[in-house]
Amino acid sequence: MHRNAPALNCPLCPRLVAFREKARAKEPDWHNAPVPSFGDPAARLLIVGLAPGLAGANRTGRPFTGDGAGNTLYPALARFGWSRGTFRASPDDGLELVDCRITNAVRCVPPENKPTGGEIRTCRRFLGDELTAAPAPRAVLALGRIAHESVLRTLGLALKAYPFAHASWYDVAPDQIFASSYHCSRYNMNTGRLTDAMFDTVLARLHRHLNGL
Repeated sequence: MHRNAPALNCPLCPRLVAFREKARAKEPDWHNAPVPSFGDPAARLLIVGLAPGLAGANRTGRPFTGDGAGNTLYPALARFGWSRGTFRASPDDGLELVDCRITNAVRCVPPENKPTGGEIRTCRRFLGDELTAAPAPRAVLALGRIAHESVLRTLGLALKAYPFAHASWYDVAPDQIFASSYHCSRYNMNTGRLTDAMFDTVLARLHRHLNGL
């Protein structure tokens, strides 16, 4: 199953291209390119993050791999059976996702982890395939407000009708649920804005929904 994805040297966002070229010059052994989605395109659960971290997914080439957010996300997925193998924060650790797929609203690393509105909008052409190309996911989980709003705009839905909140839960299509969580960033975890228990509550509800429990 093919999903539309940016080219290795995607030219669409000049600021991100310039930042990517600087990173390539400084760290030539890193991925330093748009980070592809990870997991089965036919998965029932799609998780949407913000963008690759400079020394995380931009380095390793796999979403949420090599940064603090992945140290929360991947163990949580394992607790609910959405992964197989052991997460070692490396793309060659052999980890597989089970009925789950991970992508980002913006595929290239942005300066200071802050994509512009135009960059988010440009990358929606790739997010659109992840959300709607057959078979479309039955559940979508957005991590953070930017991912939440990008999903809604990609689906053509009004932000006011589906406000962002931790553990928000919306029916957005006859067979598609849209949930959101605070982002599992190191900052949010360290400050207590998000805890493992809070994150597990969201994942547990998604697990029950997808498995008819």
